[in-house]
Amino acid sequence: GDGWAYDIGFSGLDHILSTGENVNILVLDTEVYSNTGGQKSKSTPIGSSAKFSIKGKTTGKKDLAMQAIAHGNAFVAQVAMGANDVHALKTILEAEAYPGPSLIIAYAHCIAHGYDMCHGLDQQDLAVKTGYWPLFRYNPIKEKGQRFVIDSKSPSVALNEFLYKENRFATIKNNYPEKAEEFLNLANEGLKLRWEKLEALKLL
Repeated sequence: GDGWAYDIGFSGLDHILSTGENVNILVLDTEVYSNTGGQKSKSTPIGSSAKFSIKGKTTGKKDLAMQAIAHGNAFVAQVAMGANDVHALKTILEAEAYPGPSLIIAYAHCIAHGYDMCHGLDQQDLAVKTGYWPLFRYNPIKEKGQRFVIDSKSPSVALNEFLYKENRFATIKNNYPEKAEEFLNLANEGLKLRWEKLEALKLL
């Protein structure tokens, strides 16, 4: 889970990635401490309402993928079954075949997000289309220019179309509209900056 990978178990994860050992790790990222009642974690995004940040988390989400890529010897990827199940399967197979540590971060919808879970896969699809959750793979043993691949298209849907379908964001909009607008602007800026970083990685 993300609570372990991003937070309480991060030192262990970081150590495993540094060893070069052939260990495959799948992180199911719900962006909140799901099992203990929905508290904010280092995976929780800016503007999201959770326990200990009821009026919206004021800091951004930790970029676990970038930290893993910094090791230089690990296969690192981000997937979302609801957006592209074939990509998720191919990525898992590529990670398994990689002769070293691999880390796949998978978008996982959660009841703490505050909507009917029957729409979970649709929300995953929206997360990718808005650029909130880009799909990518980093394979350090490939040739230069092929090591980092962005597998999803550039954002084509407004971010608010994804965010406000979930109560964790909508509750801020409904109760603190001015704060919600500020959070949305910051989230859009963060999204744009992250995409710029991802595009730069394609040169590796």
